[in-house]
Amino acid sequence: MKMSLQASSQYVLGLDVGTSSIKVVLVEAESRAVVDSQVKETKADISSLEGEKCREQDVARIVLAINSCVAALPRERLRKVVRIGVSGQMHGVVFWKSEEGCIWQGGETGFTFQPEKTSHLITWQDGRCSREFLNSLTQPDSHLSLATGFGCATIFWYKRNRPQFLESYNAAGTIHDYVVAILCGLKRPLMSTQNAASWGYFNTRCGTWNLQILQDSGFPTCLLPVVMEPGAIAGQTVHEWYGVPEGTDVGVALGDFQCSVYSCMTATTDAILNISTSAQLTFALNPGFQPPAQPNPTASVAYFPYFDGIYLVVAAALNGGNVLASFIEMLKQWMQELGQAVPESVIYSQAVHAALTVTDTDLAVQATLFGERHVPDQLASVTNISPSNLSLGHVIRALCRGIVKNLNSMLPCQRLIESGVQRIMGSGSALTWNEVLKQEVEKVFTLPIVYGKNVDSAVGVAMVMLDQK
Repeated sequence: MKMSLQASSQYVLGLDVGTSSIKVVLVEAESRAVVDSQVKETKADISSLEGEKCREQDVARIVLAINSCVAALPRERLRKVVRIGVSGQMHGVVFWKSEEGCIWQGGETGFTFQPEKTSHLITWQDGRCSREFLNSLTQPDSHLSLATGFGCATIFWYKRNRPQFLESYNAAGTIHDYVVAILCGLKRPLMSTQNAASWGYFNTRCGTWNLQILQDSGFPTCLLPVVMEPGAIAGQTVHEWYGVPEGTDVGVALGDFQCSVYSCMTATTDAILNISTSAQLTFALNPGFQPPAQPNPTASVAYFPYFDGIYLVVAAALNGGNVLASFIEMLKQWMQELGQAVPESVIYSQAVHAALTVTDTDLAVQATLFGERHVPDQLASVTNISPSNLSLGHVIRALCRGIVKNLNSMLPCQRLIESGVQRIMGSGSALTWNEVLKQEVEKVFTLPIVYGKNVDSAVGVAMVMLDQK
C-alpha cells in the first residue's frame, strides 16, 4: 500500500551499504523519480589477524563513506526527507556495545555519527569457517544451507576459537542493521526476515530463530537481533543528520538482493535477469508457496524471503561477466608476452565486434570457470574444437553462449513459462554493453526481454519505503 505523501517537496532517502561502495538516492515521493544520487567507494577492506581466508572491513571507513554521500546531497531536499530506507550486503556480521556503538557530533554541517566500540565487519566473503567446521555444527532448522560468511556461523567460530572476543559486545547484526540501530538509537538491534534468513539458523516458515538448537549448542543467543517483517518501521532518527530531521521514520534494514529485484520488477509476472560480474535469474513465486523444510545442497536454486510472505526463486550463478573478463585478461597477457601492449577495453570491444560477425558456432564452452555452489568441482571446458571454429569471433560467441546456458541449466526458461512469467527484465553491466551476450540470451530465453532498467538496491529500498503503510 502506497504511503500517503501528497506534497511534491517530500523525499525518501534510500541508502545501500555495498561490499565495496555506498550509494544513496533521493526519491521524490509523488513522482517516484530519483532526483539526486551519490556513490562513494568505501575502501574498507583490511587484513585480518585470523588468516588469509578471512575477509574483514573497517566500520569507520564504511560510516565515513555513508556520511560523505549524505552530506553531498542538497541540504534543502534533505530537510524534506520523510522516510529513510537502508539495504546492504547480507550474511555478514558486526559486533558493538548497544549503548556505546557510536558518537553523535554536531557541527556546521549538522549532526553526524562516528563508530565507537565496534568490531570489524566480517563480510559475506569470509572463509574462516571450513567445511569441516560447518559439518561439526548442529544442522539448522531452515530450508537454506549454512555457509561460511553467514553471521551465525561466524559467531559460532568466535565462540569456539576466541570466546573472549564476544565478551566485549552485547549487540550484533549486519552492517546495515548497525546503521539503522545507530540512526534510531536502538538498545537492541532489529533485523528483517531477509537478513535473518541470510545469517542461518532462522526458520522462514514460522519467522523465528532456531533458539533451542542454538542454546543447546552453546550459542550466545543474547546477540541475536529482534526480527521484524521487511518494510516495517524500525524507529525514528534520534538526531538531525545533515539536514534530515530528527524523528524521521527509518525502515528495518533489508537485503540488497531483494531491494535490487524490487527496483525493476514492475509486475509479479516479471523475471529479473542480471549479468554483471556474476549472474542471477529470479522471479517471485505465488503467494502461499512454502520452501522445502530442509535444504538440498545439490539444488541449483534457492528460495529467498521477499515481501508479504512471498518467496523469490533464485539461480545465483558464480559465472557471469567475470568469465569474459578472465578471457580478456588472458588475451592481454598473451599479447604482452608477444610484445604488444593493448588496453583491455580495446581488446574487449574488438572481441565483441568479431563475435558479431559470427552468427553461430559449433564450438562448445562449459563456462563454469569459477565453479558453482551446487557443483563446486565442475570447472570450465572447451569441446568440439575444429580448425574452422578457432577464430576470436567463434570463441567469444561460444563463451557468451556458455554463460547463458549455464544459467538456463540452473533455472530453465521452461520453468519460468510454467510459473506464469510473461517477460524478462534484462540488466547488469555485462549484459548491457555486450550485444553478443544479448543475442545468446534471446536464443535461450524465448520470453520477451526488456532492457534498460538496471537493478539498484538504493532505489529499491527507497521504493519499498514509499510502498509500505
